[in-house]
Amino acid sequence: MTEQTFQNTSLPILDRRFSVAPMMDLTDSHYRNFARHLTKHTLLYTEMITTGAILHGDKHRFLSFANEEHPIAVQLGGSNPKALRECAIICEDYGYDEINLNVGCPSDRVQNNMIGACLMDHPELVAECLGEMQSAVSVPVTVKHRIGIDDRDSYELLHKFVEHVAKSGCNTFIVHARKAILKGLSPKENREIPPLDYATVYQLKKDFPQLEIIINGGIKTIQESKNHLNHVDGVMIGREAYYNPSMLLTIDEEIFLEAPASQTATQALTAFFPYISSQLDKGAKLGHISRHILGLFHGKPGGRKFRQYLSENAHLPTASIKTLELAIEHLNI
Repeated sequence: MTEQTFQNTSLPILDRRFSVAPMMDLTDSHYRNFARHLTKHTLLYTEMITTGAILHGDKHRFLSFANEEHPIAVQLGGSNPKALRECAIICEDYGYDEINLNVGCPSDRVQNNMIGACLMDHPELVAECLGEMQSAVSVPVTVKHRIGIDDRDSYELLHKFVEHVAKSGCNTFIVHARKAILKGLSPKENREIPPLDYATVYQLKKDFPQLEIIINGGIKTIQESKNHLNHVDGVMIGREAYYNPSMLLTIDEEIFLEAPASQTATQALTAFFPYISSQLDKGAKLGHISRHILGLFHGKPGGRKFRQYLSENAHLPTASIKTLELAIEHLNI
């Protein structure tokens, strides 16, 4: 691809060639710490955190993370420009490398609070939100959105949305290559039923060459990622990176052209043991951490027995590092 040009060159530029998507109830700090033993260079995202949770809840519980998790971006959910500005300042103080606005979540719960994909109908408000956030922080502020919502899914409307929002100074658009159906489909169905349309995202990059366009949705392999990188600036993978985490083992080498974080899945897991031990010492339950590694040996000999053993034993009161060591013994590798 040609060299990228960004409008606001004073901001640090993260390497977004490959990232793991923000996923509710999945990409918590335990998962991100584990992922760092698989890939050092992939950009990781938090779960979506609402402005209300930060401003009126236990913000430290939602925002704290370990230094090892860098590079890390926080995703915010909200539509009040002043609240988002205040949250952006707080997130920057916590040390996040990027602040992302969610304009893609289709769930009823967030729609009722004017959060997520419904905001695609309000590009002026999205631009105002992003403008307020950018004026308050020095880290990059980005947006993640769909290619359309309901019957408002023409390329013309998408083009106008991006054009308007880009006037805020936002340079990075993470585009889920599906439209969202706001009524009648669950969030899970919205990840599967609306057809993927990668060509539309490619066209955005052609029409807005000055913007950084990241593609998301249905991508499962490194080869697919490489193919997309011939058309856009970056690839974001979601559930495949969570349920089949060993795919991340070769990302540093294949995408970033750097040495791998670990040579094997077993090596990555044993390197994760000190973190697990430290969390257990603080009162964490093994099952809350080990749930993130259940798919590590997916498709490998003994992988099913490994997963089964952990599923049955990690939640027991006596669960410990020994439980993981016994699970590993079920592998035939």
